[in-house]
Amino acid sequence: MNRLGIDYGEKRWGLAYSDELGVATPLEAITQSSIDQRWEFLLELIRQRRIAETVVGYPLNMDGTVGFKAREVDAFIDELAGKLENRIPVFRVDERLTSASASESWSLKKQKQERRSGKLDSRAAALILQDYLDRPDSAIIQSENEENHNG
Repeated sequence: MNRLGIDYGEKRWGLAYSDELGVATPLEAITQSSIDQRWEFLLELIRQRRIAETVVGYPLNMDGTVGFKAREVDAFIDELAGKLENRIPVFRVDERLTSASASESWSLKKQKQERRSGKLDSRAAALILQDYLDRPDSAIIQSENEENHNG
């Protein structure tokens, strides 16, 4: 099954891919300045790679609560699900500390370069996706809307 990991950000969307081998690999990040171009790029990638599941990093606060950034991701996920017409499941995965993990082997100068290019974001997306692949049941987080709707 082909899966796509997404590290959502206001300026860049980091991407990672995995097939049936179960190894997450960073892809080129989406860095276009136009939101329409970003969506066009993402949806075409999903079509071309025959993605069956998407996994989006969910930025919980360090205490596990849902904050402003997580609500931004909820809005992104709602829009993504709508654009996919709910044909492809979208899972939330705890992303706390993934950006720190993604950059810890790089110097500060390299971190700045990699962030601008989107490589750091895609490396974070690969960590998020790999976390999901390694333990799918425990990695998935339901949003407050899903919990209220399902419970």
